[in-house]
Amino acid sequence: MEIGYFTMPSHPPECGLKEGNDWDLQVMRWLDELGYQEAWVGEHHTAPWEPNPTPDLLIAQALMQTKKLRIGPGGFLLPYHHPAELANRVAMLDHLSEGRLNFGVAASGLPSDWAMFNVDGMSGQNRDMTREALEIILKLWTEPAPFTHKGKFWTVTKPDTMFDFLKPHIKPLQAPHPPIGVAGLSKNSDTLKLAGERGFIPMSLNLNPAYVSSHWESVEIGAAKTGRKPNRADWRLVREVFVADTDEEAWKLSTGDMMGRMMSEYFLPLLGHFGFKDYLKHAPDVPDSDVTVEYCAKRNWIVGSPATVAEKIEKIYDEVGGFGVLLVFGFDYKHKAEAWHHSLSLLKNEVMPRLTHLGSAKKAA
Repeated sequence: MEIGYFTMPSHPPECGLKEGNDWDLQVMRWLDELGYQEAWVGEHHTAPWEPNPTPDLLIAQALMQTKKLRIGPGGFLLPYHHPAELANRVAMLDHLSEGRLNFGVAASGLPSDWAMFNVDGMSGQNRDMTREALEIILKLWTEPAPFTHKGKFWTVTKPDTMFDFLKPHIKPLQAPHPPIGVAGLSKNSDTLKLAGERGFIPMSLNLNPAYVSSHWESVEIGAAKTGRKPNRADWRLVREVFVADTDEEAWKLSTGDMMGRMMSEYFLPLLGHFGFKDYLKHAPDVPDSDVTVEYCAKRNWIVGSPATVAEKIEKIYDEVGGFGVLLVFGFDYKHKAEAWHHSLSLLKNEVMPRLTHLGSAKKAA
């Protein structure tokens, strides 16, 4: 099993945009120094708790300040980008990364973002746009001959050479393209079916393990459509993680600090508005009112001493049937930077060595 990082990025509303960006860069440098495998950066336009509409600007800076860490958007919200422009932009970013770029894509789930861009998310238009945009991007990267794609949402032409030397020429460094990741949230997720269908990296967002186990079924359903055999080693699980020297200290630093604040002020109310609190429950008959910060910390988060955290990760691994990469959910701890760095360090150096047998079991399976 490998470890990585997934950041929305999350910052409290009073945090300045550059101040938040600088914290995210500091964390990326730590991840690189500690030997984490990868980091993913989200895109949102209308969420004060998720204030980054331009993941590629952060990624470009982070690539210059790291050496080995693979970094990518997690993901670009495809309905809000012209596919031809984004194809060129991502290809350029891949060259800047010297082949360390991952390309995460998403359909966008915030109604306020839908409203800003006039996308009818309630009817699923965002998902249709995502499929079409991705099809165009991949075609621009891999189809050598000129073509015109006339879709429902975009018409894109790859022209033949004009005036002897003008022609589309920008392609990614990684052939045929950077690894593509897609994040899924809902049960029977269409996005994760797409991952299975196309052989993309499936990422399950931070939910109850009992709920997440259904996500692999979606990947398998998609894979069956195209005769693929999905590999659980590719599956990423995003979890809230805080490791400290003792269970008591970890609990205090998580529930009693920024993780608890973000959950109580933003994430729980947001899921409540959508009727999505079921995603956090270990059993369907749990009342919504019981889904509190403490409930999530106890049931869903991975919080505690190294020994406790190792035990919890192994339990989740067994519950979902195995996965390949644990992605630590990013939070803004710049006010207690040393505690966050210590948590990341303990996870890498104290917890992961206790879990090496999971990797061998996975390979054997």
